[in-house]
Amino acid sequence: MLAYLRPALCLLLLMTLFTGGLYPLLVTGLGQWLFPAQANGSLLRDETGHVRGSALLAQPLAGAGWFQSRPSAADYATLPSGASNLAPSNPALAARVLADAQRWQSASQGAVPLALLTTSASGLDPHLPPSAVAWQMPAVARARGLPLADLQGLVDGATLRPLLGPPVVNVLLLNQALARRAPMAKEG
Repeated sequence: MLAYLRPALCLLLLMTLFTGGLYPLLVTGLGQWLFPAQANGSLLRDETGHVRGSALLAQPLAGAGWFQSRPSAADYATLPSGASNLAPSNPALAARVLADAQRWQSASQGAVPLALLTTSASGLDPHLPPSAVAWQMPAVARARGLPLADLQGLVDGATLRPLLGPPVVNVLLLNQALARRAPMAKEG
């Protein structure tokens, strides 16, 4: 029996050392060396160096002077992130979407884009389709006192065009560019 137990324990020790120590250290080291910004959370900093968020996570911003992200079932918190798990037939989902649509609705604009009414699977997606951002542009332009052409330039700068899939706008990057271009009076 010892003839079987010794090789098994040696193999267990070797694999534990490799998979629990050497491999994670190698992958962490390579990540830090090849992709340091991504390995450290894709953090976004302001002009003073303070971390303002991550390019990978949506953030709530209140007021007409900001572009809004998708709604979040977890209130933009990272630990309990996830979908609401409400079925399309659930009356609570229909009530929430209807309330959001009424809050967004404007007589001068068309129907509210679906991306502004539905949550993403994680509840933290920082991206919106360009059409949902364009729908918000008149309200943001009025609140900031900016021409639509200036806002369009900021939107173009925050639009990501992946190799596969449709273009998307990172709302946090867009709002950071907006804050640099036309700070609001209450910002400090």
